Amino acid sequence: MDFHIKDLSLAEDGKEKIEWAERRMPVLGRIRERFRKEKPLSGVRIACCLHITTETANLARTLKEGGAQVVLCASNPLSTQDDVAASIVKHFDIPVFSIKGEDEDTYYTHIMKALSFFPNITMDDGADLVSSLHMIAHKKFDILHRRLKEWAEGLKEKERRSLFENVIGGTEETTTGVIRLKSMEKNGILLFPIIAVNDAYTKHMFDNRYGTGQSTIDGILRATNILLSGSKVVVSGYGWCGKGVAMRAKGMGAHVIITEVDPIRALEAHLDGYEVMEMKKAARIGDVFITTTGDINVIRKEHFEVMKDGAIVGNSGHFNVEIDIGALEEMKTEKRKLRGHLEEYVLKDGRRIYLVGEGRLVNLACAEGHPSEVMDMSFSNQALCVEYMWKNGEKLEKKVYSVPKEIDEEIAYLKLSSYGIKIDKLTKEQKVYLSSWELGT
Repeated sequence: MDFHIKDLSLAEDGKEKIEWAERRMPVLGRIRERFRKEKPLSGVRIACCLHITTETANLARTLKEGGAQVVLCASNPLSTQDDVAASIVKHFDIPVFSIKGEDEDTYYTHIMKALSFFPNITMDDGADLVSSLHMIAHKKFDILHRRLKEWAEGLKEKERRSLFENVIGGTEETTTGVIRLKSMEKNGILLFPIIAVNDAYTKHMFDNRYGTGQSTIDGILRATNILLSGSKVVVSGYGWCGKGVAMRAKGMGAHVIITEVDPIRALEAHLDGYEVMEMKKAARIGDVFITTTGDINVIRKEHFEVMKDGAIVGNSGHFNVEIDIGALEEMKTEKRKLRGHLEEYVLKDGRRIYLVGEGRLVNLACAEGHPSEVMDMSFSNQALCVEYMWKNGEKLEKKVYSVPKEIDEEIAYLKLSSYGIKIDKLTKEQKVYLSSWELGT
């Protein structure tokens, strides 16, 4: 079995962590039991570009139990848990191409390895795998990373065509990836259907809010060990992720400031009790800055120029583009690493700005990502959507689809059941009332 990880000898530690996460993922566990019996994924080859964590390990096990052949690569250079990667290879015989801290060349070599698996279904977190495949399919070699370009140019025409013609569909885990895929659909270049797992209610309402909220604060605190209570925390973006981060920061006693470009979300933040202002004003008073927008250069030179000495800057968006690190590099006179994931930039006037986790996804670069309890729902969506795609993909158009409502609701019911919670059901009378326009008083 071909694989590329840091150290296979780390596998035993990784297995214990995978087992710990498994106990907190009961919904995925029930799906795995069914998959083991029914083998609904027999014959499918799945390439997964995800954060290599304990929860991902349990998802990969579930897919394999369903009869699939699975390969994993990282969706972020800093998000891999090396001991978990080792365990996935050693204990579950699933090939992994992922090393925490891998450089750009290695990162794209690993994506190439996943693509060379010639998958039938893709599973992405950020759409790097799918966008790379599409660049190859559309022969946009000039914008490919050089490792992918070298490999793609070496493919025979028949191999290049089979690379994307074999794919019947895919799934996407996160907001950033969904944005990219919808852009591909809009521009008419999407080659196969994709299910936007991120848009399931049992994903974004819980994973993005409760998962990102907790794990982002966890990452900031592990990297800095600061006292959050009493500090001014600036959260850029008030989508589900921003709401979660703001809620958790406020709960720890921080004074939370929201910056937004969407007037409706800005109004919502104001009515939720937060102070809302432009970044140029917030930059002058903030102690900690956290970006959650999915957009580029949210914090840039004009903001660094007015930040107070000691300001801490981190990102909880998928890609390391929300903070203009290039501008910070140009402005610095000195730079040093103070802690494992904390860099100090000294500016010409002596002010110091601290960058957390190289500007990458802070909850995975500096901590362990979302709690298993919320990933239980996210990855149950992934497993059931892969099953749905394998059965129905050839009937679907080349579009980005929402998660089928029945899957979303099934996962919600299963999660409630795992908590021992029962809820009411509509009576026949109530169903008639809700479906009839004639009835009023």
